[in-house]
Amino acid sequence: MTKVAKVTRKAVAAASAVSPAPVAARAKTASRTKTASRLEEVVNFGSNPGRLRMLRYVPPDLPKKAPLVVVLHGCQQTAEGYDRGSGWSTLARERGFAVVYAEQTRSNNASLCFNWFRPSNVTRDRGEVMSIRQMVARMVAAHGIDRKRVFITGLSAGGAMTAAMLATYPDVFCGGGIIAGLPYGAARDAHRALAAMKSAPDHSAKDWGDLVRRASPVSRDFPTVSIWHGTRDHTVSLTNADALLQQWLDVHGLDSAGFTQSEVDGHIRRVWKDTSGKALVEFYLIEGMGHGTPLKPRPASRPRADTPGPFMLDAGISSSMHLATAWGLKKPRLLSALKKAAE
Repeated sequence: MTKVAKVTRKAVAAASAVSPAPVAARAKTASRTKTASRLEEVVNFGSNPGRLRMLRYVPPDLPKKAPLVVVLHGCQQTAEGYDRGSGWSTLARERGFAVVYAEQTRSNNASLCFNWFRPSNVTRDRGEVMSIRQMVARMVAAHGIDRKRVFITGLSAGGAMTAAMLATYPDVFCGGGIIAGLPYGAARDAHRALAAMKSAPDHSAKDWGDLVRRASPVSRDFPTVSIWHGTRDHTVSLTNADALLQQWLDVHGLDSAGFTQSEVDGHIRRVWKDTSGKALVEFYLIEGMGHGTPLKPRPASRPRADTPGPFMLDAGISSSMHLATAWGLKKPRLLSALKKAAE
């Protein structure tokens, strides 16, 4: 095991010490009434070489130069189902940004997984990554999105595809959230993908970083990365979180031991910053959680956000909310107050 992997094991022990009880690995049964989807399909958004569907949510009165969040679902999920669980459209409505979902089709993958392990789909300007890039371009052109505030997040296969998007288009995204995912370059076919899910390939940090550096012509200003993983994930091994840390710490030139640690909603958070104090890489270790996106359900009076379901797990912490806040996607009143306080 590498140095980063050993750090992770210590974090598991630390998390156990601060968390009074492990989070149930199974989602609680949602009793809320199913609401109609806010998502709208967009067709003819480009050549779409990956043959994906594009669905968007644009809140009323979207501000000029608003941010954009790209969301990628996991296997056996749909864009609508993932949005109902993660609440990204609700956050967009509350905080004034746009959301676009890429959705896989069964003709591409029978399990609705993004094909993160096929070179033809994760090479810059080819396949599925190119289709997702075209969705971003369509949103920028149609809604005046701020090109400097485009973010991406995904779960499982969607998390692995998020890593691929950050590697192949670091000039497009300024930040990404990888939930129960795998590092870029972990596999090149379905057989090796299954092996990587059980245990990440044994590469040095430099080798992991080189895979990202070779994926695009960009040589600096790589996006920030937030990595989330449950300690009881038996679908995608925790070793992949270790490998993701090695990959992006190396890309950003950060020392694996140079982190600060805190407790957030009962879980371990570790942050690596540059010399100016900007957080470049962070890692949330979700104690007791299985394979899925961590949620913190809202009161019944505020539906459509953090709704438990398959692979959408009540862990007492909302990855969507924390990612949005880390990316500066704050409520307009709070953002205005922060600006006034800075003046």
